[in-house]
Amino acid sequence: MATTERKPLLLDFEKPLAELASRIDQIRQLAEENGVDVSGQIKQLEARAMQLREEIFSSLSPFQRLQVARHPRRPSTLDYIQAISDEWMELHGDRNGGDDPALVGGVGRVGGQPVVMLGQQKGRDTKDNIARNFGMAAPGGYRKALRLMEHANKFGMPILTFIDTPGALATVAAENQGAGEAIAYNLREMFCLDVPIICTVIGEASSGGALGIGIGDRLLMFEHAVYTVISPEGCAAILWKDSAKAPQAAVALKIISHDLKNLGIIDHILPEPIGGAHADPLKAATTLKQALLESLDELNQLTSQERRQLRYEKFRKIGVFTEVAH
Repeated sequence: MATTERKPLLLDFEKPLAELASRIDQIRQLAEENGVDVSGQIKQLEARAMQLREEIFSSLSPFQRLQVARHPRRPSTLDYIQAISDEWMELHGDRNGGDDPALVGGVGRVGGQPVVMLGQQKGRDTKDNIARNFGMAAPGGYRKALRLMEHANKFGMPILTFIDTPGALATVAAENQGAGEAIAYNLREMFCLDVPIICTVIGEASSGGALGIGIGDRLLMFEHAVYTVISPEGCAAILWKDSAKAPQAAVALKIISHDLKNLGIIDHILPEPIGGAHADPLKAATTLKQALLESLDELNQLTSQERRQLRYEKFRKIGVFTEVAH
């Protein structure tokens, strides 16, 4: 059966890389047609391409990181779950008459340990995105998440959440169904759970939609992921009445992993393969699994009371700062 390689989806700042790759391919093709050995030159150009890629991805602006976090081929919640778990069974329904495909979850094993895993799920194409509401969960999705977390708490299974959403579903129907109440209820209940909770920002984490499954003992974040109270475009539209100011808003909002680590909001930054997690999903998944297992080892040594107290203190410290007199 013939297979075709998928054409890469390039972001604007990756165009120099594409041009260099095209040049390498042209030289290689001409050399083959004329029987000329240009392996040395090809090797030099490939080294230059790798160096250029490292330079570009080590100096991305916050708005460029947002573009990477939104990349259509960036690994999703289900991609990571399937890559890191030994076993996995998806569970459905909020036990109130609905099953939201924008938020998935179930039981499985990671490193031989039973866990409950859940997170927002974006689609791979337009049709899939529409079916999953672009990863924007309805109130029923957050109620399903809480049902799964209560199941985990009952049977002593750690909870792993994967955050990747532009926000909760913002429709009249969602408001009528109690979107704010569902998220707020999750926030309260997650503070009370006895089992270890590890949350990971794997892509775009925005607004209350991200917070609805974001209360945990550890908050991990991929290097090029973003975490923000509002999208830069939304912030720019409100403050400047101009969505074109989104890059400026992205800087002001402190959405990138290094800023959030310095502010004490996240605990660990997970390095990504050069070119982003979508460039080498299996390597990204290996990094994630190792970090999760290390965190689980640490948290399993604590009592449930100690975990709850540390969880409470962790979030009480967020936003606290000291002014130094000059």
